[in-house]
Amino acid sequence: MPRTRLDLLRLLLSLVLAAFYLAAGILHLRSPGGFLRIMPPAIPFPEAIVALTGVCEIAGAAGLLIPPTRRWAGRMLALYALCVWPANAYHAFWGVHVPPLPDSWWYHGPRLAFQPVLIWWPLFASGVVSWPLRPSRPAMSADG
Repeated sequence: MPRTRLDLLRLLLSLVLAAFYLAAGILHLRSPGGFLRIMPPAIPFPEAIVALTGVCEIAGAAGLLIPPTRRWAGRMLALYALCVWPANAYHAFWGVHVPPLPDSWWYHGPRLAFQPVLIWWPLFASGVVSWPLRPSRPAMSADG
């Protein structure tokens, strides 16, 4: 049970993020075609990478829901969001068409601008960082 409003906020953000990553992971595994299209050509083994990203998303979602693994899941999901940024940039700047997604900058601009939030969000939700809020008690735990 959350002890403070900050704990409750972190829990709610973890639940939303876990639902998002679970859905995205399932989509990566069940319908990899769109993800394969936005894979930059320099990335080797694209089918394996798309499948691996799906597994990572599902594992990250589960990790956020399990208190002893929440901080590590937050770190790994932040790293994951950083690693997939090139695919999102490739999709936007090279004009890769992926139906039913829109091809306009009304879609790509906010998506690319939101990427830093997707890096920060799991770090904050899992308690790794407290910015922009200050914790009401120390945020450190046994897992560091």
